[in-house]
Amino acid sequence: MGSDGRVALRQHFVSVTALLAWVGLSIQLYLILLGRWELGASLLGGLVNCFSFFTVLTNTLVAVVLTWEQTPRPSAVRRWFLRPAVRSGIAASIALVSLAYNLLLRHLWQPEGWQFVADELLHDVVPLLYLIYWWQWVPKGSLRLGHIGLWILYPLVYFAYILLRGNLLAAYPYPFIDVANLGYPQVFINAGGILLGFVVIALGVVGVDRWRAR
Repeated sequence: MGSDGRVALRQHFVSVTALLAWVGLSIQLYLILLGRWELGASLLGGLVNCFSFFTVLTNTLVAVVLTWEQTPRPSAVRRWFLRPAVRSGIAASIALVSLAYNLLLRHLWQPEGWQFVADELLHDVVPLLYLIYWWQWVPKGSLRLGHIGLWILYPLVYFAYILLRGNLLAAYPYPFIDVANLGYPQVFINAGGILLGFVVIALGVVGVDRWRAR
């Protein structure tokens, strides 16, 4: 395949993946807001609830990165999102989304209809496609172990936010961090295990980066 063909393939792959990410996010937001509407609850609260899921936040980062990839207009924000370290950190986070869901949550419910579509897009399809994108097209060789310390701030800040939100509203987005049912000691143990999993994934990302660079 010539250089023009490779460029076209990359553009099509990135466009399709970005579209699928935005579609999955849109469906999920619609379903949450529809549920709130039917209950007569606050739609603003539904919006906050939607973006209290690590899945939604991380898929949003994926969609933003891929959209910037297809936006030729230069800007400081675009340059930041397209830095290899940023795109690699998002790769580690979206891998965590997929693994945590499939190992810890998938067996707890059986979504149907549009919820099934959103569920599969956000937890399986988009994560896999983004990891392919990262493997194939994100420049390799610039990552260091120190980047993991920066990447880990994202799940740590998220966890702190969820604890604070849960303390105020008595609502937690995931059962393994439900303080009301499990108590703080067990929640911290669970969160520590997930954080350890993230570190392992991040080490894998750095390792692959170095291997691919050689």
